Amino acid sequence: MVKLDPDMPSRLLRTQEAAHFLGLSLRTLEKHRTYGTGPTYRKIGGRVVYSVEDLQAWTEQGARRSTSEQTSRKVFPARPLTAEERGKL
Repeated sequence: MVKLDPDMPSRLLRTQEAAHFLGLSLRTLEKHRTYGTGPTYRKIGGRVVYSVEDLQAWTEQGARRSTSEQTSRKVFPARPLTAEERGKL
């Protein structure tokens, strides 16, 4: 995880930069935003931006120590969620 200087304001990334940071395609990140399954974002002057901290927090939801680990934290796929999945958010 990147350690940020507490005296510096949080860096905001545009969608393309955020997708690159996450290792996702631009379109996949856009789908996550549309379906409400992605990281927290902000709209500033009509532009969508993501904070590095929010991107890191979103990836932490998918952190596992083994393939058999059961957890309530989940990163959902970039698609419309079922009613059951929406209840798990």
